[in-house]
Amino acid sequence: MLYWLLFLKLQRYVPPFRIFHYVTFRTAFASLTALFTALIVGPLVIGRLRDFQIGQYIREEGPKAHQKKAGTPTMGGLLIVIAIIVPTLLWADLSNRFVWIAVFSTCAYAAIGFTDDYTKVAHRRNLGLTARAKLGLQIATAIVVASMLIAMQAYGMYSTKLIVPFFKQFRPDLVIEKLLHNPHLWPLAFLPFVVFVVLVIVGSSNAVNLTDGLDGLAIGCTVIAAGALAVLTYVSGHATFATYLELQRMPQVAELTIFCGAMVGASIGFLWYNAHPAEVFMGDVGSLALGGAIGTVAVIIKQELLLPFIGGIFVIEALSVILQVGSYKLRKKRIFKMAPIHHHFELVGWSESKIIVRFWIASLVFALFALTTLKLR
Repeated sequence: MLYWLLFLKLQRYVPPFRIFHYVTFRTAFASLTALFTALIVGPLVIGRLRDFQIGQYIREEGPKAHQKKAGTPTMGGLLIVIAIIVPTLLWADLSNRFVWIAVFSTCAYAAIGFTDDYTKVAHRRNLGLTARAKLGLQIATAIVVASMLIAMQAYGMYSTKLIVPFFKQFRPDLVIEKLLHNPHLWPLAFLPFVVFVVLVIVGSSNAVNLTDGLDGLAIGCTVIAAGALAVLTYVSGHATFATYLELQRMPQVAELTIFCGAMVGASIGFLWYNAHPAEVFMGDVGSLALGGAIGTVAVIIKQELLLPFIGGIFVIEALSVILQVGSYKLRKKRIFKMAPIHHHFELVGWSESKIIVRFWIASLVFALFALTTLKLR
């Protein structure tokens, strides 16, 4: 809205307003707007959550130190979503369809998380939606996102080809071209692409959700991942950088840099209240929304295969759960003392603060490695 007013309408009368045309300038303003929105609205949201007695229920089988966190306001992810969406709507070019896809995905996953959190609070337990219902809603949302991207491919605004790190010329297409010419089977041509998008977005959403177990852990890693995505989004939409780095240039995705900047600012603002000892937890409404947003941006800018490095800690947390469950079902033995893996380190004696900071450091190393692959292609 401000982009429309300050640049498209007023810059002809006030020439200095032309600066609002630059993505970098609007990204900085979106980040600051998101940060101050979270800081200013935070006490109000936390106060209302306390008034409604929306507190976190702690599972009994977890580390005993966590029992003292029972009753801490949860569903603070509402604050994160507000602080991402409002600056995006203010500073981004709202005629850009990629922006709306990212906003839709974030809001849809936030709604799923809100439903899950509200169910927990209403029934006063640590279990919300059933696993089947929760996963089904996540998959359905990802399918809608994939369908939107397929529609944009028809207009030449998107490509279903993968960008493979370290291999410049190897770009496999996830659409089966032979089936496109068959009027009865052409929908099946897009099936590999849809399945891939579902795996990326749903996997990302759940990975962030699993990481959200210690004060500030998930949101700190999100700051780093969103910052890396902001860089990747900017270079993908920049003619000079995209050519130099031999990336597929997508001019339209440049506007997503503003969305990523807002995610960084909102995450930092929320970390102010979520840092140990946390005044509020993000809940599923925050973790699912952030994971969905990260996965969606990665799919749009064609950096899906870099996502395991951009969100390295998220992947490790998810893998620890998969390995733990698989090992117990197959061998009746556990690999870790407890999963996700941050609880394992708690049970071997690491303090919560030490785990958080060390995981942040590891997350930063992963993100920096992901950025270095741009030049190593």
